[in-house]
Amino acid sequence: MPTLDLDFVRQQFPAFAEPSLQGTAFFENAGGSYMCKQVMGRFETYFRQLKLQPYYPNSASSKAGDWMDEGYSALAPWLNVSADDIYFGPSTSQNTYVLANAVHRWLQPGDEIIVTNQDHEANSGVWRRLADRGVIVREWQVNPENGKLDVKALENIFTSKSKLLVFPHCSNILGEINPVAEICRLARAYGIRTIVDGVSFAGHGLPDFKKLGADIYLFSLYKVYGPHQGVMVIGRDMAELLGNEGHFFNADIREKRLMPAGPDHAQIAATKGVADYFESLYVHHFGLKGMTSPEQKATAVRSLLHDAEASLLAPLIEYLNQHPSVRVIGPEGTEGRAPTVSITVQGYEPLQLAEKLGLEGFFCGAGHFYSYRLLKALNIDPSLGVLRFSMVHYTSANDVAQLIDALDRLI
Repeated sequence: MPTLDLDFVRQQFPAFAEPSLQGTAFFENAGGSYMCKQVMGRFETYFRQLKLQPYYPNSASSKAGDWMDEGYSALAPWLNVSADDIYFGPSTSQNTYVLANAVHRWLQPGDEIIVTNQDHEANSGVWRRLADRGVIVREWQVNPENGKLDVKALENIFTSKSKLLVFPHCSNILGEINPVAEICRLARAYGIRTIVDGVSFAGHGLPDFKKLGADIYLFSLYKVYGPHQGVMVIGRDMAELLGNEGHFFNADIREKRLMPAGPDHAQIAATKGVADYFESLYVHHFGLKGMTSPEQKATAVRSLLHDAEASLLAPLIEYLNQHPSVRVIGPEGTEGRAPTVSITVQGYEPLQLAEKLGLEGFFCGAGHFYSYRLLKALNIDPSLGVLRFSMVHYTSANDVAQLIDALDRLI
């Protein structure tokens, strides 16, 4: 496995050449990543040449439609799905609202949905609201000491009425990666469908949907170097259970059934740029004569990103664990962990530290990050929240070293 070429990577992101951002380090990637130039290029071309209604019988309109179609077909191989399994929407939060309505057309009063208190509220609140329509909501609760979801406890929650389990691939506070394939296999053995929130995982390498075994997988492209779009990957047998949420006359148009407001033409067209970026990573690091199947390419790029991020995470975790004033929220090690690290610091409010770091050019976040229920379970005041550092593969080792130096001075 080659080592990630950071110089090449950063050349793909205009933010690193932006004069106003020189001397800064971006540590809030879990909130949204920088956009790659491949996506920006498609936006620029689309708005300049193709900003009109797509799919009409003229050259510009036909090309606009073709570019939108490419958004589906180009992304699909990196997820190991077909283009017909991909649905777009304005954001993952909005997509879950639509899905909750679509799922309700399948569920009956008295059926059960299992939620967690580890999730971002987007994959929690919408399902809990179905209780108002007669659905029974049960909660898979985290360990209050470490925030972990115990898979062994899950079978005790299942009943003969359980129909749907929703849970996160990775917590945006803990950084811990849940064993999705194991959980989905267990749920399927009981005839329970699964919806996985992958927003906090996907930026670290798009997952193999088939290997995970989920019925629906959700993520946000603006955290995967792309446009502000939400993606729903939905297995075909699950899609058949969902009601139409679009106009009645569009019920048979797959792309519109779960998009009540209609598609954002330019953003869907620009999505191919995400796939183009991953392709450029593959070609640069492995060459044209390397592995050729889409699944092998995706696996290789995913491993490349993972190895790069693991090397960034290790020194930061090591420093924070040894500091007497710092509490690391979630796993103390690097194994099974995304490079998202949340902490509390004795004697400091998270926002206070985020502001001080921001003045020194370190862009990080503070708050509850929509994981309000998780912080309550961990006995952390959600109104104060945590200080969060989130990295991706374009973060440099020097960024991390300088962050550690700054923290050492400040606390």
